[in-house]
Amino acid sequence: MKTSNWKDRLNVVYSTNPDFHYEQEEESAQSTIDKGKQPLRIQLDKRNRKGKAVTLITGFTGTDDDLQALGKLLKVKCGVGGSAKDGEIIVQGDLRNKVLEILLKEGYAKSRII
Repeated sequence: MKTSNWKDRLNVVYSTNPDFHYEQEEESAQSTIDKGKQPLRIQLDKRNRKGKAVTLITGFTGTDDDLQALGKLLKVKCGVGGSAKDGEIIVQGDLRNKVLEILLKEGYAKSRII
């Protein structure tokens, strides 16, 4: 039994052509690139944080789960709070050198402080 899901039929209401195939929305599965090829940038950020300094790690390319795992690893190793979302990892405090050491030990060879 074939079920017809209207969400699968994008941009067409009805077609009388028997050979017509509906456009399917493709899910973009973003895969995480190798650790050694991740160009992570570490910087100090104070903007819009009421004067508090945070270490900001940007440039991560991969799945949200891998970003969350890396963020958790950094927060646990540094012993501070933070968050990981939208391709950025925020670690509370000025911990640029410590974060760089942790990333290099984990295999992120292209990490650098800006």
